[in-house]
Amino acid sequence: MHSLPVFLRLHGRAVILTGEGEAADAKRRLLERVGARIVGEADEAALAIVSDGDEVTVARLQVRGILVNATDRPDLCDFILPAIVDRDPVLIAIGTGGASAGLAKALRQRIEALLPARLGALATALHNARTAIRARWPDAAARRRAIDAGLAAGGLIDPLSDKAADAVPDWLAGTLDVHADRLETIRLLSGDPDDLTLRAARLLGEADRVYHAPDVPAAILDRARADAVRIEAITPPDRPGEGLSLWLERVP
Repeated sequence: MHSLPVFLRLHGRAVILTGEGEAADAKRRLLERVGARIVGEADEAALAIVSDGDEVTVARLQVRGILVNATDRPDLCDFILPAIVDRDPVLIAIGTGGASAGLAKALRQRIEALLPARLGALATALHNARTAIRARWPDAAARRRAIDAGLAAGGLIDPLSDKAADAVPDWLAGTLDVHADRLETIRLLSGDPDDLTLRAARLLGEADRVYHAPDVPAAILDRARADAVRIEAITPPDRPGEGLSLWLERVP
């Protein structure tokens, strides 16, 4: 990755905004939406947006240790403002490292069309049910598997369903067996992660551990959960362990 994506809480915090015109107005509206306190160049702040991309202004701010976004000048930016899909409290940020704002916008529009308007309501319902979820599945691994199963395509709380938020109580009351241990095999036709089937991509996102042959490329392993255990092996394991384990191998 060329950048570390982060979400900043700016409510009530100072952000410098310089420049005039449409670009400045758009940045002002964005900062106002998150409750930032907009100040001028002479004020103290940790972040600044130079809406006209002026190189001299950027340099003055950066020498003060302020992180700067310079509109249409990705080479001068310390941080990039992404295209945003807003389903509060769910936020999806799309960035191209400044390579193409048009591409980021096009991707945002596609994702907007996919996500139901009530996705934020599902997030809120799950937040409000945290105590009940922990009581229903006290074991952390079992709890994660239950959440994964509920949120899977076709699950009771599938996030792409506009009825998911209302289904949280039914999901909590269900009899899903999340303790079943199993080993799934994924045979890779290539080392390109774009060639993964939807099933393989879903399993990689859910697995507790990933056993893999030595020739499985890192690009494939990177699609697994960040906290999944990765174990290089020559053959599939006899005792893979609790929860969902995967065996990845290349097809000759």
